Amino acid sequence: MKRFQLFIRGLATNWTGTVGVVLTTSAFILFVFFELMRMAGILTNSYVGLISYMALPALFILGLILVPIGWWQFRKATGRSTAELLTQRFPDDMTKAKRLGSSLVAMIAVLTIVNVLFLGLGGARMLHFMDSSEFCGTACHKVMNPEWVAYQNSPHAHVACVECHIGEGTEALIDAKLNGLWQVVSATFNLYERPIPTPVHQLRPARETCEHCHWPQKFYGDRIVTHKSFAMDESSTPQFTTLSMKVGGGTGEQAGTIHWHVFEANEVRYQAADEKRMHMDWVEVRRGDSFHRYTNRKLDKAAIQHALPEGEHEPRTMDCVDCHNRATHIYEDPERAVDAALASGAIDRTLPYAKKVALEALTGTYTDKDAAMTGIDNAVRGFYLRDLDDAALAGGYETDAMIETLQDIYARNIFPIMNVQWNTYPSHLGHSNETNGCFRCHNANMTDDDGQAIPYDCTLCHSIMAMDSETEFQYLLPVDEKDPNAKMHKYLQDEFLGVEADAPQGYVEPAQPMEE
Repeated sequence: MKRFQLFIRGLATNWTGTVGVVLTTSAFILFVFFELMRMAGILTNSYVGLISYMALPALFILGLILVPIGWWQFRKATGRSTAELLTQRFPDDMTKAKRLGSSLVAMIAVLTIVNVLFLGLGGARMLHFMDSSEFCGTACHKVMNPEWVAYQNSPHAHVACVECHIGEGTEALIDAKLNGLWQVVSATFNLYERPIPTPVHQLRPARETCEHCHWPQKFYGDRIVTHKSFAMDESSTPQFTTLSMKVGGGTGEQAGTIHWHVFEANEVRYQAADEKRMHMDWVEVRRGDSFHRYTNRKLDKAAIQHALPEGEHEPRTMDCVDCHNRATHIYEDPERAVDAALASGAIDRTLPYAKKVALEALTGTYTDKDAAMTGIDNAVRGFYLRDLDDAALAGGYETDAMIETLQDIYARNIFPIMNVQWNTYPSHLGHSNETNGCFRCHNANMTDDDGQAIPYDCTLCHSIMAMDSETEFQYLLPVDEKDPNAKMHKYLQDEFLGVEADAPQGYVEPAQPMEE
């Protein structure tokens, strides 16, 4: 220990050398301390990881650089040779030549090995830490907070960010780290966009990520999906929409199923008409050795070229994320979020006008989150006090539970600092939202040279067993011939049961035409 102290003092030749010695030594000691605390489970905060694996190694390297600079300055100031300075700064027994070299040389060699091991360990730990979801979500808290909150509430909350955003392989890792350098710069100097633009162009291909777990060849049959919604009346009357989703497999053997689109032999390509991929210029599908193209006849081609940024003019091959664009960072639709809360009992449906009051409070205009929390509370209680003149109801347990639930829904979906509002990040799944989803391609305007449109029949991808109905399987019940919708009821029933039937007039629901 005494020799080490003498060695340290010998290196601290001036202020530069002293600072270098202090930085190197303290960074090493703190790194070891933080690692021991982390292994003991005492320190788990991601910001401690930023200090341990990024700040401390950087200070350590800076110190190593300053030590020789200080020595060089000292030699220049004294005008003496290195040998003379070594004799002056270190005891004779440390500089005296021996069979295997002097003690000073041996100590330098040992410390060099320690430095290399430390930097190697620190670098490995840094890469491991930077690949953790906690780092991705909390290191740049202000920027990534919306994505981090949405991720934690998603079905993929236990899948690490890097599994999709980086993928496997050295090339993918290098590309991600190089792209990350700009992210660091933009976060440091407040250059990032608000909200974060989508779609993300640096994502790995879906076949390298999604299909590690979701293998299209193993998707079988149909899946029954029931959506429970509620009316805006006083009783918040429940309504059911039940669909038999024709998921199909990725073998491409059965046309008209959803995952037919991602079978390699059925390659589907498209040219988006805008950066958000909300509208399509054209779509083409492989048929044998060629492609059959459908073109949107309602779009202004010149406007498309002007609207698309550089790099977006190349056709894109359709994959999972063209429909599942919010597979993980899912931002809820306000009405669906309220319906889910009513269905689960988080909001008591016995409250008068529960759906109406909840939705109006949730979608009010608020300047920030604090104002939203107060505004939601005031809106709900105010309705029952002002409109129903019921003070007991306004202050009751059920009303408190509604307010708390609505505040939680708002907090996990709206982030004013990042300009994330309702429907800032809409989903392309289905066609019941503002993006048109499936109808971006399946619509009356997308036709081939013969004028034939891409099919857009309602039963193309799902059978309909109930649609805003009183029961979950309304269209499987016996047909009431007196019902004005009896023909549609019969057709949907036969379609699900596999009975040949002609669609009733007016049944096929065309997509909304795209704006010119």
